[in-house]
Amino acid sequence: MKTKLLLLLAFFGLTVMNAQSRVQKDADKIFNNFAFAKAIPAYEKLIEEGTNPAHAYQRLAECYLYMRKFEEAIPYFKMFINDAGTPSNYYLEYAMALRSAGDEDGALDWIKRYKKFNKNDPKVKRLLKDGGLASVVFNSNEKYEVEPVHFNTEYSEFGAHQFDGDIYFSSSRIGEDSDNENLFDWNGEPWLDIFVVPADNKSAKPERMKGEINSEFHEGSLAFSTNYKNDTILYFTRNNYFDNEESFFVKKTEEAVESHSNLKIFIAEKEDGKWKTSKELGTNADHYSTGHPSVNSNRSYIYFSSDRPGGYGGADIYYAQIHERGGIMSIKNAGPVVNTPGDELFPFVNNDGQLFFASDGHPGYGMLDVFGTVLNDNEEIIDVINLGKPLNSEKDDFAYFGLDNGIDGYISSNRKGGKGGDDIYKFRYSPTLTVEGQVTDAINFQPLDSVSISLVNKSTGNVIASTMTDAEGNYNFFVNRNRNYNLVANRKTHPEKTVPFSTVGVDRSTKRVSKDIVLEPVLDVKILAGLNKIYFDYDKSNIRPDAARELDKVIKLLVETYPGLVISLESHTDPVGGDDYNLVLSEERARSTYEYLVANGVPRNRILEYKGYGESRPVNDCKTKFDCPPEILELNRRTEFPIVKFISKETAELSVDN
Repeated sequence: MKTKLLLLLAFFGLTVMNAQSRVQKDADKIFNNFAFAKAIPAYEKLIEEGTNPAHAYQRLAECYLYMRKFEEAIPYFKMFINDAGTPSNYYLEYAMALRSAGDEDGALDWIKRYKKFNKNDPKVKRLLKDGGLASVVFNSNEKYEVEPVHFNTEYSEFGAHQFDGDIYFSSSRIGEDSDNENLFDWNGEPWLDIFVVPADNKSAKPERMKGEINSEFHEGSLAFSTNYKNDTILYFTRNNYFDNEESFFVKKTEEAVESHSNLKIFIAEKEDGKWKTSKELGTNADHYSTGHPSVNSNRSYIYFSSDRPGGYGGADIYYAQIHERGGIMSIKNAGPVVNTPGDELFPFVNNDGQLFFASDGHPGYGMLDVFGTVLNDNEEIIDVINLGKPLNSEKDDFAYFGLDNGIDGYISSNRKGGKGGDDIYKFRYSPTLTVEGQVTDAINFQPLDSVSISLVNKSTGNVIASTMTDAEGNYNFFVNRNRNYNLVANRKTHPEKTVPFSTVGVDRSTKRVSKDIVLEPVLDVKILAGLNKIYFDYDKSNIRPDAARELDKVIKLLVETYPGLVISLESHTDPVGGDDYNLVLSEERARSTYEYLVANGVPRNRILEYKGYGESRPVNDCKTKFDCPPEILELNRRTEFPIVKFISKETAELSVDN
């Protein structure tokens, strides 16, 4: 893809091979000067002549790989990949080409073959898991809609950045305002310039950016920000030409000559309404590349990609603090959670401080995929997430840019169906939607913990998920948009309640919808207080220690939980003894219970009456003490608390005061 000139020109080292013929020497010279488009016919001629065809097939496969035309590379790989002398590095390259073409089984096979010769290569650990290709993990509730922009052409367009109503992007198109038709030998396309087009006008034609931004070389990967004067400035990437003598920085070693085209970040400022390149950024160097700038919203940090020494792989994401006067301080690597042995490119930081980037080192769908970072409460990066399809594809997907609304943005891709080598796609994001709420009691308005909440599909009746409320009565679920649901809530102390809610018509930018639930308590003191039976000893009315523990639960219920609850009090006896005697005994038990409650803080007006019913309301068939064993007979000696009504908290407090 065209972006690889601004991504990987400096990130590939190509070795000059000893040739066996003049044709091969000429072809290799073209290849080692990154002129892949011109090298292809040269190697095809080598095959026609029958001179070292294995070498030509290898080079043709590499040419198409570097041009990011993976499927076109596969037939050439097949011509030599099974040869005994094939270096194992081609196994991994072939695997990546197969995966990009959608052949995951073939890719898995060749990655495993590569592993046999390169067991300690960290790339293998990321690509393989449990004997198969590592899965791509992303939140399936987060959805993207992707469509190509209207200004794509048969040339390459990538790196869209929207600012002040206009879209800025890099392109190799031949514009009407330029007569520069020189071709870039890497892929046979013109050199890249930065273009601009109104964002809200689909009939407008892009124009080259005015001023000193564009040159005879490559420009791209831009980011707008401000300086200490609060004036708008522009960071952008341009090729670095060492000593202004040739297109590539040449580095000689004992074994080979490696050619690199390095990248640098430049700053442009407006003077008299015209953009002028003012200086290089302090991150730059001649012997490695620095590019793809992104600045956070308060211009305190700049993020970029670089293959500087000391990284984790080919190109890593770095960040640096921006001094208030514009200087760069404390350059730091983003760390191993973000960076891999592969390449991490095109960082973008949104207005929430979340980092997005492209990578071919993390498990993905094809080659470069776009990833987002996961932050903890301390805003530290703890994980990365593949943003999933259709944002990503089996090809290269990169240059994520999100608008401040958090919904719209752009990516670039060389996926199937595009117009050119790379194309720009606009996306609309539907963030994860959460329904959340608090469950409270209808009488005392207090939050209810341990409420069982089920999320039910209203159409099918299927339970989608279940949870329990926390100590504050809160719950939450992930839900889909444009769906109708029921929330079913129940607690032992509160009857089941079904609450309908819908996400139909919820605005795309909305991330949370609220649905509070109010539950009516059951009218049963035993359940509300969690009571066991309150029993009395035979022929006695005093409060036993076990009964006192139960009565304390009633006191808490009446004083703390429901200060507006009004009850009556009923005592019962077993059938042993005469009716009159049992009636008197039950009344004494009722009175002792009443007095215990009042003595321990229950207002008298909260107990409407207390009454003894003798043996008239047994709970079993025991007629005499001979009919049942003692433990069964005892069940009839009990006190109960029927609920009369609930009064308001204010009325209850007024009654106490009076």
